[in-house]
Amino acid sequence: MDESLDRIIELIRMGREDGRTRQVATVNADFVVKAAEDPELRFILQEADLATPDGMPLVWGARLLGVDIAERVAGADMIPALATKAAKNGLSVYLFGSVDGVAEKAAKILTDNNPGLNIVGTASPPFTSLIDMDQKYIDDIKAAKPDILLVALGNPKQEKFISMHKNKLGAAVAIGIGGTLDFIAGKQTRAPLWMQNTGTEWLFRMFSDPKRLVERYYNDLTGFSRFFISQWWHMRSDRGNTQNTDKSKVVVNQDIAVVSLYGRIDMSNNRHLTELLESALQQTEHLELDLEHVTFLDSVAIGTILAFTRTARDRLGDINLINVPRQLMKTLNLLKLDRFFELRELSQSGKIKELKSIEVLEESVSIPIPSIFDATTSDALYQTAVDNYEAEKSLILDFSNTRLLTSAGLAAVVKINREVVTPEGEFFLANCSDDVLRILKLVKFDAIYPIIKTD
Repeated sequence: MDESLDRIIELIRMGREDGRTRQVATVNADFVVKAAEDPELRFILQEADLATPDGMPLVWGARLLGVDIAERVAGADMIPALATKAAKNGLSVYLFGSVDGVAEKAAKILTDNNPGLNIVGTASPPFTSLIDMDQKYIDDIKAAKPDILLVALGNPKQEKFISMHKNKLGAAVAIGIGGTLDFIAGKQTRAPLWMQNTGTEWLFRMFSDPKRLVERYYNDLTGFSRFFISQWWHMRSDRGNTQNTDKSKVVVNQDIAVVSLYGRIDMSNNRHLTELLESALQQTEHLELDLEHVTFLDSVAIGTILAFTRTARDRLGDINLINVPRQLMKTLNLLKLDRFFELRELSQSGKIKELKSIEVLEESVSIPIPSIFDATTSDALYQTAVDNYEAEKSLILDFSNTRLLTSAGLAAVVKINREVVTPEGEFFLANCSDDVLRILKLVKFDAIYPIIKTD
């Protein structure tokens, strides 16, 4: 808990320095199960600046996989403690979410318990989709410029809200906190301390609201157990050894750093991996990890690579994986990281992937969608549609190169169709990958827009 709170304070400092909102997720087993089927949620959790284990199953599972997590860091415990730190450090807080009156009551309790706490706003938006949420809420948060934005919309809505709007929120840190405001305000009662400490708090919650939670907890238990057992079985044995890991090196060529790794990369030599990636990022933000001679990556090494990939992407670069051996590819597939990274063969190394260009044909305009269609790319894509669309023609959004479509991208799709395409024209979504198609189906876009293949 202390490490998490210190890290959040550090993220606030970073956010105030560069103006970028950092996202914190309080992850429990339900998050993991939903992320297995929801590509956008999975990507948000993989990209989060901090993810805390809000549930004992994650703590136990991580330990069995060799990740040394000291304790559970529950949002319901972290937020009151964070409020105390905020009051001592002069940090401002905004409470967003739950039903009418809860945020205001929680704000009063937090300020009563922490004299001097600066709560700069509260809001409880009516239940609606993220795409249809009133812009006034985002504008109000931006005007308040909170150091800490607490979002209580439930998972995955709160995580998608933060990710969708984090370029516009003006907050240094945004945290998805689920039902924490309800606990603070007394709308819901927490389990006894002994149940919290033994990992049985879910039983208390389930019996307090069986109609809503029995099915959810059953799905979480079976889904999380199935996923964990698969990962543990796959990574249980001692594959390879650390021999030759000292041969790992960094070579920079034409603004791309190729990091060649050797042997077994695990907790015992993770510091060496960290030093290599730090050295490479000091020279360029475009990295390629050559895994041809790697025999095994444990959970700690995978987490390190994920963390450095987020850093590279913050600097408008990326980390791609090249020459991935079959066994490691199985690991990436199992963890669904084959969608997170761009995977290349040696022959493609050193080449920045080029997107298709805009095609203006006699009856249509085809616009390529970027690899990650999110809050950072959606506004530019909308403007591209405005600049290139011609009245009475069909407009085709080509998803051939797209690995991820987020809620911000979905909102851009709606906006383009409503504001750009003329009544005489037609609108199509083309060449969608399985993950993009899954996201479209989750929000029922497949029933609204024609989805086609053009190649």
